[in-house]
Amino acid sequence: MSAPNSPETPQPSDAASWDDLLARGTEHIQRAFRELTAATSDYAGHSPDLIWGNLQTPAYAQEVLCMVARLHQLPDDSQAGAAERTARARYLGQDGRTDHVLLGEQALLTGIGGAEVMRAQLQHLLGVLDVPGLRLGIIPARARLHVYPGNGFGIHDGTRVEVEGYRGCETITDPKRVGLFHRAFRLLQESAVYGQDARALITDALHGW
Repeated sequence: MSAPNSPETPQPSDAASWDDLLARGTEHIQRAFRELTAATSDYAGHSPDLIWGNLQTPAYAQEVLCMVARLHQLPDDSQAGAAERTARARYLGQDGRTDHVLLGEQALLTGIGGAEVMRAQLQHLLGVLDVPGLRLGIIPARARLHVYPGNGFGIHDGTRVEVEGYRGCETITDPKRVGLFHRAFRLLQESAVYGQDARALITDALHGW
């Protein structure tokens, strides 16, 4: 496994770098994220309204990337992009890797691809709850929050943050700003449920589809 700052690891330093990757299509930017995933030993992330990319099914991922291509007016290479995105799953638990992920309950309810895609996605989510190295928390929609949800973000090995939004992905490495996301994650975690409580929320959402 490459070290987080090895030459093999993509290190886009600003929005323009991600824009350059995205302009070449979703496959290229998803490959960059797969390589970043391969180089990360410890991950903590928050996804308020979509299933975390490393846990997406191919059909769900392709639907999401179709939306990205449509928004940014790119050629639709969503099938190839989805293959790169779902390939990240191979790294779950590999070589002692840890992933601590918080999903908003809304992520279980956001209609990506329609009922058939969502049912398969939530069934998959139930199937990975006990994967070694993965800790999955769900923030109930009615839970009392201690910080506003904000955009989705991921913290890689404690030192690099990727923040996702309409404008693309922002890479943050400044220690002070990275520390802000660590605090946000800890505050969000206080509202999350795990284990059987998380399973119950996913099961309830599945029955609703």
